[in-house]
Amino acid sequence: TKGFPITALGPEFGYIGTGIPLGIPMPVWISLIIASVFHVIVTRTPFGRYIYAVGGNERAAVLTGLNVERIKLCVYLIAGVLSGVAGLIVTARLDAADPNAGLGYELDSIAAVVIGGTSLSGGRGSVLGTVLGCLIIGVLNSGLFLLNVSPFWQQVIKGVVILVAVALDRWGSRRA
Repeated sequence: TKGFPITALGPEFGYIGTGIPLGIPMPVWISLIIASVFHVIVTRTPFGRYIYAVGGNERAAVLTGLNVERIKLCVYLIAGVLSGVAGLIVTARLDAADPNAGLGYELDSIAAVVIGGTSLSGGRGSVLGTVLGCLIIGVLNSGLFLLNVSPFWQQVIKGVVILVAVALDRWGSRRA
């Protein structure tokens, strides 16, 4: 395609991004299902505990007999699959496959996770906290857009929010 977007993907595919079953947008349904499944996996299965163990202290996880490399491989595999799902949703919403469509979401993703209470040093966090962080970032993005804040300052504000969240995390871990 020489870098040009692929368009006219069809109404069936577009429904994934723009459909509104039961009055709720399809991307919200997909996100709720995925978040629910991973909440159960992380909180109620041995694999979820293994993920926290590896994230909290990789050396201790090795000493307890966990196959750390396999767990990390599985986590990266899951992250790749979920990135693909996100790409499909964005493509369906735009009704175009554009290689630049996801640019700029990296900072929002990190901000949502950190605001949701996940420690960047590992071992702490929750799916529900990340969902809450996503909602907060969504409200922040909408508010900044409605206030007509320039994209440059939007990134600066999000960066400050991340710094504050990380500082609060560090301060809280020192007190514990």
